Amino acid sequence: MNIKIVFLGTTCMVPTKERNHASIYLEREGAGILFDCGEGTQRQMKIAGIKPSKINKIFISHWHGDHVLGIPGLMQTMGANDYNKTLKIYGPAGTKKKITNMFGVFVFDNKIDVEVYDIIKDGVLDDSKDYVVEAYKLEHSIETFGFRFIEKDKVNIDQKKVKKIGIPDGPLLGKLQNKQSITFKNKNYSYEELTNTKKGRSIGLISDTGLTKNCFVIAKDADLLISEASHTKTHQEKAEKYYHLTAEQAAQIASQSNANKLILTHFSQRYTSTHELEEEARNVFENTLCAYDFMKIKL
Repeated sequence: MNIKIVFLGTTCMVPTKERNHASIYLEREGAGILFDCGEGTQRQMKIAGIKPSKINKIFISHWHGDHVLGIPGLMQTMGANDYNKTLKIYGPAGTKKKITNMFGVFVFDNKIDVEVYDIIKDGVLDDSKDYVVEAYKLEHSIETFGFRFIEKDKVNIDQKKVKKIGIPDGPLLGKLQNKQSITFKNKNYSYEELTNTKKGRSIGLISDTGLTKNCFVIAKDADLLISEASHTKTHQEKAEKYYHLTAEQAAQIASQSNANKLILTHFSQRYTSTHELEEEARNVFENTLCAYDFMKIKL
């Protein structure tokens, strides 16, 4: 089961000709999630071939304009195309009120059904059938969160073993898949004996932040870490002033947290090329790439 990630925008506050405002699309089993929705996101989606109808959830890291100004336009397009789901939006405290105010400012001819959730604490934010999304507070000029997307482990029945024992299809196999022990013909079996577990993948997403302990929580053992890296260490003082990370700091987080791969994003407009940022990070953590608009990753 592939997880597809598309970088829809990779710039900071000011867009460039090559880089749109921040947004990352994640798709699993045909269902789509947006992490942030900067201005122009729906156009980026159209170019990338992503239908608005695929979006089930939007996770907002913080309410700076370069991360949220695309929301009203996207929702208008959803309504115009008879979006028939309930869009779930998660964001920092005050998000419910801001979304309500948004409906008072813009004219929506066809409103869609929306459920809005304020993030009130660190930890599990969304517990779905096949995955969990966790949120962790970061250190920025306004309340900001980073996220962890974690697939749940998948338990597969060892068909050879259960057939040899003679266990029929039905409730007993269901119990095994739910990690429960069973009794068959007066003999006890633990689920570990008769199943194989495929470990779920994890993706960490670090949004705008200074260096803080929750960066390492988000990155811990991640199969893929996506982190902002607005500046090189040459401009570290500027990065610290505005609560951003350097490429070197992002690489240190990945290295110290046992992440497998690092992708940098959210670059200052001062960098016409990301070569310097990537090189700086690779000096610390070799398995690093710099994102670009429409870059696609499969896990």
